[in-house]
Amino acid sequence: MSAEKAGHRARKRFGQHFLADPGVVDAIVDAIDPREGELLVEIGPGLAALTSALLARLPHLHAIEIDRDLAARLRSRYPPRQLTLHEADALRFDFAAVAASQPQRLRIVGNLPYNVSSPLLVRLLGFRALVRDQHFMLQREVVERIVAVPSTRDFGRLSVLMQAFYEVERLFDVGPQAFDPPPRVHSSVIRMRVRDDRLARDPMPLQQVLAAAFAQRRKMIRTTLLPWLEARGAARPPLDASLRPEQIDVPSWLRIADSVAAVT
Repeated sequence: MSAEKAGHRARKRFGQHFLADPGVVDAIVDAIDPREGELLVEIGPGLAALTSALLARLPHLHAIEIDRDLAARLRSRYPPRQLTLHEADALRFDFAAVAASQPQRLRIVGNLPYNVSSPLLVRLLGFRALVRDQHFMLQREVVERIVAVPSTRDFGRLSVLMQAFYEVERLFDVGPQAFDPPPRVHSSVIRMRVRDDRLARDPMPLQQVLAAAFAQRRKMIRTTLLPWLEARGAARPPLDASLRPEQIDVPSWLRIADSVAAVT
């Protein structure tokens, strides 16, 4: 159902573009493959295209919706036994409170508003010990950055940070015509499986290192990263000083972050 037919005007301040193509909805749900007994949380259910498809396979779902008009619609459509609705901003939501309700780790899904997708992905790092996987619809450009490999144009801070803590997989692309109203960009669906082998790592040292190095990504690390590390008393990495940040692979970035953590 279109937003117009549903009687809801998409709000720009919330970055609302509602998924309206049943074929795309089915493809996303098939990729998620939800099973009874799993603890799913949907971010931004909107007009419930994905919500209804998920509830066709699950007896219950948690959802986070910031728009109070849409929240009211969802409450009138689904009883609490089917849908636990959290009227909140996902950027401030306590996912740990949901995880505490059942022993299973969370599976988080959603068609994320493009204007908050990157900060939300970063914030979710803090809850990853409670999460099994994430399936998101994002702007295609953002997905390309997340899955990029070193020495390519798209490889940057977000690539390193997400690949350090998740196994990432670009599943398929979605055109603007699948949404109402259509966005001006293409979208992609991504799968992000939490890397359990790195759960003990604090993301903050890596975030600090990446912020320092990629602030001037076209410059060699001899003039950016290496002086920054020296000023903090961190060990100099065994890397060619003429490298640029986008040429350094994820394992090397993790070792650099370890050296910073060791002196802080």
